[in-house]
Parts: sequence; structure tokens; C-alpha cells
Amino acid sequence: MMRTTLVAILGLSFLVVALPAGAQFSGKMPRIGVLTTVGEDESPQLADAFRQGLRELGYVEGQTIAIEWRSAGYRADRMVELAAELVQLKSDIIVAPTNTAVAAAKKATSTIPVVMVYVSEPVTLGFVDSLARPGGNITGLTSQANELAGKRLQLLKEAVPTLTRLAILVDPTEPGRLDQGKELLASAAALKLKAEIVEARSPTQLDSAFATIAQHGVGGTMYGASGMFLAERARIAQLAIKRRLPTLCFAPQYVESGCLMSYSASFPDLWRRAAYFVDRILKGAKPGDLPVEQPTKFRLVINLKTAKALRIPIPPSLMALADEVIP
Repeated sequence: MMRTTLVAILGLSFLVVALPAGAQFSGKMPRIGVLTTVGEDESPQLADAFRQGLRELGYVEGQTIAIEWRSAGYRADRMVELAAELVQLKSDIIVAPTNTAVAAAKKATSTIPVVMVYVSEPVTLGFVDSLARPGGNITGLTSQANELAGKRLQLLKEAVPTLTRLAILVDPTEPGRLDQGKELLASAAALKLKAEIVEARSPTQLDSAFATIAQHGVGGTMYGASGMFLAERARIAQLAIKRRLPTLCFAPQYVESGCLMSYSASFPDLWRRAAYFVDRILKGAKPGDLPVEQPTKFRLVINLKTAKALRIPIPPSLMALADEVIP
């Protein structure tokens, strides 16, 4: 009897914790579901940025907030199942970073708030009514991926001044990726570059996709976000290097695996800012009333080892712009 009483008292003492000023909520500990393509162990910098954002707002994981991570393991087909699991867990908010994750969360619930992190075109994809007034249960941040198309092309052209023909590698199975490809086509035309979209729907199609690119006499390649591309990023980099193709990619992870360059919003900053939306919603704000935010910080990353393998001398002007150079 005494032991049972002691356990009960200890349990209560764990629950009755003085809440930080920034985490004023009533009832049970809020549960945040995070739906990702890869697990937190594979992208620790981003997971840490999210946790840091929560800590800055006064939340302590395990004491004043619970986080449930669900990773699809690069398999987009698992997203809907995992989103439904987070709904069944009675998550108070679902954080869904990518187009595919938000689409899965949208299918799973119309009531639980969903926070985007770096969705490319939330209005075009039907996730929100507008950036200023999202409406519904979804808000958060956009990566401005399509708006950056022109800038990315300019950077690739600066690295490879002789570039005249470009291949845009697209995974059409993910929401919005063909739209991104078409945006790049328009930007390429404005720079007087001939460009074409080459599709790859699975890892088995990558070899044939690059064979097609080589047959068409392409001088450079760009590709955007895709769970499959992310999983196969090292292989894609090697296929490009083998064919002497300079590549400009969606995110620094690709450059770390051998892509020549990336230019994108700062993903750690977006994850850190996502905590702000979680905080506002937990304090009673409706997601539909919280304007979708656009990134304010961008990063250029260059892989010099890949540049050497491609025999491309990176201009000093481009090196001066780089936020990170991988030797």
C-alpha cells in the first residue's frame, strides 16, 4: 500500500510542473505529430531547429509538450497511413513539412490544425485559400520553390557560362512537381535557354532518364524536391558526374551527396519558425487566420569536389556569394 501511494505521488509530482510563461495551456499535455519523409535521426539539424524554436517559446519536450515523429522512410505511399495514425493518436497539431506530407494530412483530417514548413505552392495545390487568409485548418510556411526558379537558373548559368540546353528532372508522382518543372521551363525561356522536362517516377527509371538526357545533348540538369530523389541523391549525383552534367538541386543535402550546387530557403530557419505557428495555435489562434509566411533567408551551397570532377572552375564572384562551400 505504501509503495503504491509513493508511486502515485511521484507520478503526480512529474505532471504538476510549473509551466513556462510561453506555454500557457490547460488540460492534457499538447501532442504534436510530425509527419516527415525521413526520420529525425536522418535530418537531426532540422529536428533540432524545430525543438530549439519550441524551447525559445518556453516549451519543454516531455514536460510541457509531447512530439510524435512519424517517418515514411522515403516512401511517399506511406504518408496517408502515417497521417491517419497521427490523427488516431489525437494529435493537437500535425506538422507536415513537404507537399506530400501536407496532402496526406489534408486527406486524413479537416479539423486538426496542420502546420506546413516548406511547401512549394500552397495556394496552387489547394492547401490554403490565400497566403494572407489561409482559411480551413492549414497554415505555416512556404519555401517559394517556384519563385526561386529564375534565381537558380541564373546561378547555374553563372557557374557554367557556356550552358545553352537544360534538362529538368521531375518526379511527377508528388504533388506540385510538374508545376515546378513548368515554372523552370518559363524561366529558362526568359534566359534564352532550351529546356525540357524529363520524368522519373521510381529509382528504376533514373538510369533511363539520364540516358535520355545524354542523348539530347543537354549541358546541365536541375531537379527539385522528391522523396525518391532525396533517397537516391548520391546515385543521381554520380549519374550526373558520369555524364559530365553540372547539377543545381533543391537542398543542401543533395550537395553534400555530390550535386554541384543548391540554392534554397534556409530549412533550419523554416523549421524553427514552424514552432511559432505551433505556439500560436496552442494558445487559441485558428490556423485559417494565421497568414502563411514566406522565407527571409536563403542559402547557396557549392560542392568543390564535384566542380573539380566536372572540370568546372567556379567563378570567384559565385564563391563570394556562397553560404557554404564543401571542399
